[in-house]
Formats: sequence, C-alpha cells, structure tokens
Amino acid sequence: MAEIVEFASNGNNARGYLAVPESGPGPGVIVVQEWWGLDSGIKEMADRLATAGFVALAPDLYHGELAEHTEMDKAAELMNSLPADRAARDMSGAVDYLADHDATTGDGIGVMGFCMGGLLTFVLAALRPDKIKAAVPFYGFPQGDDQPDYTKIEAAIQGHMAEHDDFFPPSAALHLHDELQALGKNASITVHEGSGHAFMAPHNALGTQDAELSAKIWPGATAFLHEHLG
Repeated sequence: MAEIVEFASNGNNARGYLAVPESGPGPGVIVVQEWWGLDSGIKEMADRLATAGFVALAPDLYHGELAEHTEMDKAAELMNSLPADRAARDMSGAVDYLADHDATTGDGIGVMGFCMGGLLTFVLAALRPDKIKAAVPFYGFPQGDDQPDYTKIEAAIQGHMAEHDDFFPPSAALHLHDELQALGKNASITVHEGSGHAFMAPHNALGTQDAELSAKIWPGATAFLHEHLG
C-alpha cells in the first residue's frame, strides 16, 4: 500500500513516497534518503516500516533527480548541490503532512535516515522538536562547522554507526554520543563492530551490506520507535 504523494513545502510543493500499513493506522515516521536520492533502497525501508505498523513517508529531497548505484560521482554532486534550506523546508513539510494524515496515530512523529539521511535526521530533530519525538539515524551525522542546535532536540535518539567508515568516522560518532549525553539528551549512539558504511542498504552498492547485522538491529529499532511514538 504505497504511492507517490504531494505535500506543501513553505509555499511550494514537494513529493514523497508514502507507505501505509495494511493492518490499519499507525505512528508516522519520516524516512530520509541516502545520497542516491529517492531510490529503491529507501522505498524498501519505507515499505519495511509499513510492515512493522508505521505510516512511512520518504520525501524526495532531490526533486526527481536520481543517481544510479554505480554513479557515485553523480550521487556526490547531487548531495553537495542540495540546497540546505530547501531540504529543511521539504522535510518540515513532510512532517506536517504526515502528522495530519488520516492514517497517522499519536502526537509525535519519528524519523529514520541513512548516510546523508542520517545526518539530516539530527537536523530535522533540531528543526522540529515540536513533532519529532524519536530519531533513528544510521551511519550519518553532522560534522564540521555546520552543526544543528542540539539543545533544541526533544526526541529520543537511537543511532547506529559503522566501525569502518571513511565518510562518518566512528571516533566522531562517539564524541557526538558524549556531547548529547552531556546535554542531558535521551540519546545512544552505537558503533557496530566489524561493520562498514551502508551496512543496512538493500542494494549493497558499496559491497558492505551486512544482512545478519541488519536483521539483528531492525527489531530493536522498530521497537524503539513504537515505544516513543505509540
């Protein structure tokens, strides 16, 4: 039960992939894409969340642009040229759309993101503390000088990072864990031993998919979302 939907984005329109559970209504979860775009892998993650009882919406942050899984240079170009303000507006619009959807239950919205989407998971949690009550970022987090205001985050966070990751170093992930803890946030970031970047990715574009680790993490991640969203 999935479809492409349109929603308002600060005076403009944006699109996304909406997956609704066959079992009926459920809590809402935003799914934030990798650097490839709104691809088969992100749609599969939204479908998996719907199977687990969530109403899942993956906004198309590239507005129709897509890199094939063999086109890493194009993916990097799309990610680096993504206007940060537009991405923020689209994600915020997706939150409002999902919160108002007839199938969505509860007062809070969750967010789950992968790679670039993991980074944006923290951004959205800081941007919309009024709605985002649970966040599950995978192998991605903000780095450098362009950091969100972590003091604004109200969401519980369960982060999953890779041990072997040249994009998002595990030492920096653990530093962020300590920073969030020092701020008194309900946050836990785990670096999974032996894992590589994109270990959850269904498409296995980087050859680092770990089906055993994915199967181990997924039940806990969905249980965490249900715990905080209903």
